[in-house]
Amino acid sequence: MENKISGIFKGDKVIWMVFFFFLIISVVEVFSSSSTLSYKSENYWAPAIKHLSTWALGIFLMIGVLNIDCKYFRIATPFLLLVSFVTLCYVLVAGVSENGASRWINVFGFQFQPSELAKTTLVLATAQVLSAMQTENGTEKSTMKYVMVTCAFLIGPVAFENLSTAMLMGLIMVLMMFIGKVPYRQLGRLLGVVFLIAAFFVGLVMLIGSSEEKTNDKQNLSEQFESKEKDDPSVFEKIFHRASTWKGRIQKFLSNEEVKPEDYDLDTYSQVGHANIAIASSNVVGKGPGNSVERDFLPQAFSDFIYAIIIEEMGIWGGAVVALLYIILLFRTGRIAARCENNFPAFLVMGLALMMVTQALFNMLVAVGLAPVTGQPLPLISKGGSSIVFSCINIGVILSVSRSARRKGDTTKERKRGSVVPA
Repeated sequence: MENKISGIFKGDKVIWMVFFFFLIISVVEVFSSSSTLSYKSENYWAPAIKHLSTWALGIFLMIGVLNIDCKYFRIATPFLLLVSFVTLCYVLVAGVSENGASRWINVFGFQFQPSELAKTTLVLATAQVLSAMQTENGTEKSTMKYVMVTCAFLIGPVAFENLSTAMLMGLIMVLMMFIGKVPYRQLGRLLGVVFLIAAFFVGLVMLIGSSEEKTNDKQNLSEQFESKEKDDPSVFEKIFHRASTWKGRIQKFLSNEEVKPEDYDLDTYSQVGHANIAIASSNVVGKGPGNSVERDFLPQAFSDFIYAIIIEEMGIWGGAVVALLYIILLFRTGRIAARCENNFPAFLVMGLALMMVTQALFNMLVAVGLAPVTGQPLPLISKGGSSIVFSCINIGVILSVSRSARRKGDTTKERKRGSVVPA
């Protein structure tokens, strides 16, 4: 019996422990924060059952992935690049719209978000390029060119409908090139170009975006809907149709105007407002699991703003524990990467860990009001089919690499014994 259990829980035990802590927190907090979903479905248990089913699928795929040798991840990269690019282009044309953006594809009744696949594929492709171009003194000078060309096919299509995800992917790409020892001069030039492009893009958004004070006003929405039916939007309008949303978020974040509590418009700025109320009402120690009040008023309480609900129920200490779990995940993955004999698995696991931890950091900063609203879910905690499934797959890849990663000194000992060390 013990052999069967140990055969399932292969790989790094600390990663497994962190994973199960995330699972417990996710199930409890999503069930607690899904009151609006329960009301809509008229079934108290429906959101929890659906979330548990998603976790069951994710764990099943994770166990399957952790039993795959790392070399097959390298083989799968070209195929995943093709699938990612095709699905990202398809979602721009025929994707399911949510909150004004086309981000989903219906596959046999299930909603699939191609950007989640694209993030994992980005790390795979970048890790493969970096490992192939390594020399004794770092990478070759042409490394950045290959990374940029490879990743442009993934980041480009994402940017039009999900700018925050595209920015996250770009940041991960830069971090991986830094770890991969791409010449710092090239990275400096890249960051300079990116800064100029970002400044131009923000200026363009601020120029063409409309400044509507009531983004949820029914009359304005109906007028916009009627205008869309009368006039077919141009290509430019299709590309920048979310400019008003981006402009509003930028203006709200950069605004230094002090608003009195009685003058704050919770109908217009419901996400930020109710998130602040949830955190402020936690009284440090929290209200206890299942006792959140703001879950009934906070949009996306079970997804984008679940960290605010965690703090409201579990207090500042509960929020600190969640942040600590991500830190442990990152540092433990770093130890696994340090034990890898080859560059590809080391770059791969570090890229995946950086992607999840950086996304978690963005989500938590948004929840506490230190960053503009981005719409990024909290990895391994927020409700979401594609996010949970691909996060589990990423953990499976890390566990797979941890199985073959050797401790320092193991290679020397085995060579002394005359055993063969696999490449």
